[in-house]
Amino acid sequence: MDITDIYLSRIVSAEKLFKDISKALDNADIKGISSLSEFLGSITQQTNFRVFISNEQMEQTPADEALECIKSAVDGNENISAEFLTDEFVNIVDENDRLTSECIPRSVVHRNGKLHPTVHIWFIRRRDMGVHVLLQKRSHEKDICPDCYDVSTAGHVTQGDEFKKTALKEIHEELGIDVPSNKLIFLGMRHSHYEFGEIHDNELVAVYIYKGDHIHHKELTLQESEVSEVCWAEIDELISLMKHEHIDSCFAMEELDMIKKACF
Repeated sequence: MDITDIYLSRIVSAEKLFKDISKALDNADIKGISSLSEFLGSITQQTNFRVFISNEQMEQTPADEALECIKSAVDGNENISAEFLTDEFVNIVDENDRLTSECIPRSVVHRNGKLHPTVHIWFIRRRDMGVHVLLQKRSHEKDICPDCYDVSTAGHVTQGDEFKKTALKEIHEELGIDVPSNKLIFLGMRHSHYEFGEIHDNELVAVYIYKGDHIHHKELTLQESEVSEVCWAEIDELISLMKHEHIDSCFAMEELDMIKKACF
């Protein structure tokens, strides 16, 4: 049976929210809560909704009012059933690699392979004439590439956010330290696409480096739900290992090349 997805973003204006709801409901003329309630009350055929609300910690937003309206309609109209889900929303990227105003849930982005923005931050340090990079081992609980070695820290750019701001936030959350904004060095943008089971991850990645010569990996406070451990690896040895032996990893050789070009 067909399911209609409805996206309720807590940070968009009421005008955009109801415009998005109207589009989801086959361009119904939904202007506000009263017209939404009237439309839902008029449904006479079995209709199934999957309702996503964004995960910001906010109250009394138009999205919350719409959510309560839909829940009331489910209770009052036997022809309507609904599943309610809270998710992180992200902005979609267009064919010219520009962020759009379209925000959809992360799970839907991964289900449909939509291009979306992410950040990768590599911690680097110089030792014995070589450059070392900090690797994180992804938590066993991760739905994508669990127990694999990955970039120092990474994350999705959530709706309405910016690349650099997201990078600083991810460093704090995953590694437990605060990095000055002016110490992050932007290396460039790249596309990344891979599939893991039913997940189709299609990313526009902003790549940064941070010179962490003073950082000892044992002093970091790891976010257990994301990172199980970290370690330093000499970049040339790591590249050789990836070329000639097997390593459970999910980062791209292209990014290691970007680091080498920036450091030598």
